Amino acid sequence: MTVTTRIPLNALLRDIRACTICAPLLPHAPRPVLAASESSRILIIGQAPGARVHASGVPWSDASGARLRTWLDVDDATFYDAGKFALVPMGFCFPGRGASGDLPPRPECAARWHHDLLAQMRSVRLTLLIGQYAQRFGLGAAPGTTLTDTLLRWRDFGPQVIPLPHPSPRNIAWFKRNPWFEADVLPTLRERVAQALSASP
Repeated sequence: MTVTTRIPLNALLRDIRACTICAPLLPHAPRPVLAASESSRILIIGQAPGARVHASGVPWSDASGARLRTWLDVDDATFYDAGKFALVPMGFCFPGRGASGDLPPRPECAARWHHDLLAQMRSVRLTLLIGQYAQRFGLGAAPGTTLTDTLLRWRDFGPQVIPLPHPSPRNIAWFKRNPWFEADVLPTLRERVAQALSASP
């Protein structure tokens, strides 16, 4: 009989923050950035840290994070309370820049770490999947053929999962073309965030 030993979350987070799997493939020294707790109520799965987050070591400490907190209607203190929000990107390190923005998140992180990490967050009441990489990971075969297709079906994924576009300033044109997102999705998003934060343990 094989007995599986579950690594304590604090030890797992320490191992992730010391990870160098992708070191030969990154344009800089690895600096995994995430936040999580066994008591996290809301799980935000994003893409990968940008250059500013890589420099600060603080998840979502950039213009995208400011817009995201506005979407959620939470202040910085609430957002950065790991007992309330787990901030887990698909790739933990800044992947570098490409021709039209940041490169995609490195796939090694999810393959190596995400199963063990997410299995320990059993208090999560709401999962937010930001961008196509997170949506493919979290929704499996369910996403639409494009990001917009997936987001238009946001009600189909149930009350505990909401797919979102990336709040990057680069997506301003998308927000303008799709005013239904702000009108239809954000009120429900804020309501579900408030419910998850106030739910009993």
